[in-house]
Amino acid sequence: MNKLASTIIGGIAGAVALNVIHQVAKQFDHDAPRVDLVGEEALSKGLESVCVEPPKGDALFAATLASDLVSNAFYYSAIGLGKKKYLLYHGVAHGLCAGIGAITLPKPMGLSDAPVTKTLETKVLTVAWYTIGGMVAAKVMQALR
Repeated sequence: MNKLASTIIGGIAGAVALNVIHQVAKQFDHDAPRVDLVGEEALSKGLESVCVEPPKGDALFAATLASDLVSNAFYYSAIGLGKKKYLLYHGVAHGLCAGIGAITLPKPMGLSDAPVTKTLETKVLTVAWYTIGGMVAAKVMQALR
């Protein structure tokens, strides 16, 4: 398979893996990271800033999930720009950076960071899950190449 196709498919796989982990874990663990809540707040505030009424309830959740999948797929696709033998290292690095960003950027952006920083466990899981997403993306890219 060519590099572009494997890169896109790998990015999508990483984003799906990350979101599946988030959605399943929040059903079982009260302290699980709730990146979805940060995303809903960001989407609502962003739309309000351009005088657009944000969706509510399930529609807001669906719009946030779709946005999250697309943005993470693009982000994880950048892993594929490297050489095949370094993809896993790039996947780990991208995942670590995304996870650290997820716990450090909400507050400076005017968003509540509580859903991803409420406990040490929440912070560690946030970083770990983004790292797993990066690793999944990288491994899928390697397998397809």
